[in-house]
Amino acid sequence: MSILPDHSPFSSPFTGDGPSVGVAVSHGFTGSPHGVRAWAESLAEDGFAVRMPLLPGHGTSWQELARTRWQEWDSAFDASYLELAAECDYVFTAGLSMGGALALRVAALRPVAGTIVVNPGLVIDDPRAPLAGILKLVLKSTPAIANDILKPDMDEGAYPRTPVAAAHELNKMFKDTVRLLPRITTPVQVFRSAIDHVVSDTSMAALRRGLRNAPLQVTTLANSYHVATMDNDAGEIFRGSADFIRAVVGRSAGSASDDARHGPENSPASQKDTADD
Repeated sequence: MSILPDHSPFSSPFTGDGPSVGVAVSHGFTGSPHGVRAWAESLAEDGFAVRMPLLPGHGTSWQELARTRWQEWDSAFDASYLELAAECDYVFTAGLSMGGALALRVAALRPVAGTIVVNPGLVIDDPRAPLAGILKLVLKSTPAIANDILKPDMDEGAYPRTPVAAAHELNKMFKDTVRLLPRITTPVQVFRSAIDHVVSDTSMAALRRGLRNAPLQVTTLANSYHVATMDNDAGEIFRGSADFIRAVVGRSAGSASDDARHGPENSPASQKDTADD
């Protein structure tokens, strides 16, 4: 008897010490929270508040996904960020594959503390992608892009088919996200598999070009494929995510303490303003 993966969302409160920190985590295209659940649970165990939504059209059937628009995925993830922002001092965005693009979108448009992405997608290399808007009228679906996992006997619980209409929406979202990348100014941590059969290095090239105003750190995963959050290097992702978050919060809290000690009248900005006058 097969056991269906858990497609339900995940939520946890802040239970750590010091400033309250939240992390919004997104799953990937045609997948579900099951693919990033262990990542989210690890972050919660480290004391961070976590929200992991089930994106519209996912966790049900590929036919339902075919009826959704990319703005619905974006709005659902943004809502998770806003929920955390109302409760926490610092909020990070995180995501796998398409979820990485959603995490980067929020980072470009909201005051996030930092972003963590695993094999983020930003470009569809398939030569049929520009024609998807027409193809969807005659071709409903293509073979699945699921379970690109090196570790044996793993199942991310993604759809058995990829709806062409949704792929068309994904392509539009990727293009719009690439346009927004220069707006990101806070640190970005990327975990990138050395071998990925779903997202090519074209997406990484687009990310590097776009992040002109943000610090970028890339960690290579030597023993995982695309769904690295369920693969052999998952532990490295979990530990690295927590370390990245603590480092960013530590630097931010330190800067805030320095500003408080100096006082606004002694801050470098105030001194510059006085000199300019």
